[in-house]
Amino acid sequence: MSDLGHRIRSRRQELGLTLQQLADMALCGKSYLSEIENNRRAAAPSETLLRRIEQALGFERGFLIERRHFQDAPPEFRKRIQGLEQDQKLARQLAELIKRDGLDGAHSSGELRKLVERFAGDDPPQLMPLPVQVPIINKVAAGYPTEFTDLGYPARIADEYISTPDLYDPQAFAARVVGDSMAPDYRAGDVVVFSPERDTPDGADCFVRLDRDNETTFKRVYFEGDDGDERIRLQPINPAYPPRTVSREEVAGLYAAAYVVRAVDSAPR
Repeated sequence: MSDLGHRIRSRRQELGLTLQQLADMALCGKSYLSEIENNRRAAAPSETLLRRIEQALGFERGFLIERRHFQDAPPEFRKRIQGLEQDQKLARQLAELIKRDGLDGAHSSGELRKLVERFAGDDPPQLMPLPVQVPIINKVAAGYPTEFTDLGYPARIADEYISTPDLYDPQAFAARVVGDSMAPDYRAGDVVVFSPERDTPDGADCFVRLDRDNETTFKRVYFEGDDGDERIRLQPINPAYPPRTVSREEVAGLYAAAYVVRAVDSAPR
């Protein structure tokens, strides 16, 4: 209750109100209000009383009730929320500094270095990175690109990009599905986003790059054989197409599917 009591006492003193005056306005006893302000009560005050105090002190409606719920939360939750609030405060300070002084001015004044050191301290803020813009590497009519390589792609310049929530892999790329070998899970024209950072377990749907002729394809992969003779089965989902098995050495790259994006079929049923 210490934070809740501190906020009530600080606002009361800021407004020049005595304990008795606030108690009269909130329709509660002076001693009870003093116990709240000084953290001498184990039980939190009722929401009805907190609403009256909010109104008397000019707080935004629900502010003190929110603080009460926060104080009742588990300690680990409170610590995490407080850390996020501090992170946001540092981020705002950094943005305001650069906006006010410019990057060069902030650097020469030494203020930029101080903020960066706070960000990179022993317990740095856990800032969430921005989702990446993912390049689409093929067009439906052109099939899967034969020029795809680990060094050449994912390209940072593409004809089209797609945004995907909660994907922060800077090497992610997307490809439109060609044909119906992966139907019904994937349709021709669907945009599938692949993330090189993700694991490729047995049964994963992957964009596959083969050494032979730089061939690329989209298939479900299964690992077969042992360490001395490991093979990978490239399995279409559509049973009309046969699987293909290649040696592990023939596979130059496996990239796991992370998202699929498609237009909603609005045709009447």
